[in-house]
Amino acid sequence: MEKAWWKEAVVYQIYPRSFQDSNGDGIGDLPGITSHLGYIRELGADVVWLCPIYQSPNDDNGYDISDYRSIMSEFGTMADFDELLKAAHNLGLKIVMDLVVNHTSDEHAWFAESRKSKDNTYSDYYIWRDGKDGKEPNNWGSYFSGSAWQYDEGRGQYYLHFFSPKQPDLNWDNPAVRGSVFDMMTWWLQKGIDGFRMDVISMISKQPGLLDGEVAPGALYGDGNVFTNNGPHVHEYLREMNRKVLSQFDIMTVGETPGVTVEEAKKYAGLHTGELNMVFQFEHVDHQGPYGKWNDDPLDLPKLKDILFRWQTGLDGVAWNSLFWDNHDQPRAVSRFGNDSKEWRERSAKMIATALHMLQGTPYVYQGEELGMTNVPFRTLEEYRDIETRNAYDELVHKRGLSHEQMMRFLHRISRDNARTPMQWDDGANAGFTSGTPWIGVNPNYTEINAKAQVGDPDSVFSYYQELIALRHSHEIIVYGSVEPWLEQDEHIFAYRRILRDETLLVLCNFSDQMLTVPLPDGCADTPAQLIGNYDDAAPTAALRPYEARVYLYKQ
Repeated sequence: MEKAWWKEAVVYQIYPRSFQDSNGDGIGDLPGITSHLGYIRELGADVVWLCPIYQSPNDDNGYDISDYRSIMSEFGTMADFDELLKAAHNLGLKIVMDLVVNHTSDEHAWFAESRKSKDNTYSDYYIWRDGKDGKEPNNWGSYFSGSAWQYDEGRGQYYLHFFSPKQPDLNWDNPAVRGSVFDMMTWWLQKGIDGFRMDVISMISKQPGLLDGEVAPGALYGDGNVFTNNGPHVHEYLREMNRKVLSQFDIMTVGETPGVTVEEAKKYAGLHTGELNMVFQFEHVDHQGPYGKWNDDPLDLPKLKDILFRWQTGLDGVAWNSLFWDNHDQPRAVSRFGNDSKEWRERSAKMIATALHMLQGTPYVYQGEELGMTNVPFRTLEEYRDIETRNAYDELVHKRGLSHEQMMRFLHRISRDNARTPMQWDDGANAGFTSGTPWIGVNPNYTEINAKAQVGDPDSVFSYYQELIALRHSHEIIVYGSVEPWLEQDEHIFAYRRILRDETLLVLCNFSDQMLTVPLPDGCADTPAQLIGNYDDAAPTAALRPYEARVYLYKQ
């Protein structure tokens, strides 16, 4: 397999609003990030991915961009960004920016011009349609609840928005749109950034005709996903992007691709397809039920393994995986895949980290994951800030009859705000995040779970992540070895082998609070060398204690 720096790297994701506030206004900012770059370097990460920092009205926390070449005033200035970039590079860290170009803010200059008339330079920059029988052009629903269409009085037409009404979708079929986006990307890359994470990039090409979507039982709107994900020209447009922009720089690219399949991912992230380096797939975190993503169902480990192993074996040798448990749109990993009780939080946080970081692909660590931060116990709807969360509550409780108590359980389990509470730096006021009033509440467990308590403690979750990352940097098999699933149907054990030339890694992870016996695969050495584990003392090779993780390295 061809080697590349981005295959060997570990990425640390920052949600700037919640990372570190430097001026006491309660909102994280760029100087705050710069002040903690040494922490990220100490962890061992190679790349920092910044969620959007561009100028934005903040309807969707920065994913509604009004000016791609300016910094959001709450985060600082372009001079602050330049200082951040310089400081990161001086520490050997690379900076990857979020690229949000499926849509803009409705306050972007392009949209301001587009809505003025049907025949100006920007009139076709967005997707406008006349209504049908006095209603929207079709029945599509928005990801943030409600219709995906918004009527504009000035233009006398509807515009498409798959997210908030303040996030109109760009019309990528217009070459001028693509040219404007490519110019902006080139501007940032010439400034010196090291790549892009591309927000919902699989949605940029819509199926012509804009036909009605299927309406699920109990749903208020039709599903437009089949007409928007992996559309007819998406690969053509990405190859054009690569040819005109990406291939001119030594950078890392990852596409957020909801609805992607293994076969489709081979096109997006194929080693020689000329599009992207890797994609984010969401099968393993996208558990749908009668209320969409909103549920509190327990983990189905065999199903999780089936998904992850299908991606691991399907892309091996032809494309590249990205590895993640959580991010700014997902609940906290230890609360979802581990056990966040006081007894098992640390042990299970280390276990799920092992299960993920030993797979083939580029690992992503979301801020606080390396500390074992947990979901937040908000008690009222008013404590939540996320637009998706609030809209979902309104639709499911007020329009579909779900009880307040049940919805609050769902929010505690799934809401995006679980990942957006402030970074827990120490046990002082507001977890050391701000000297002011934080924009969203701090998780009250910060007095026990914080960076100050963990950095330098050899038994901490942070130190365990350091060890995992160091192993990836020193063992080629962890990066490039093929994956061979083991015990696929076991309801509690996540096990697999990695194979590269004459070396084999055996990864054993217990996702339960029970002691379990593990049958070892044929060919495993009688006394293999343990590479890493989350218990200090050795146990019999064929036994796994609660939430135990062990990795063995041996020669075939």
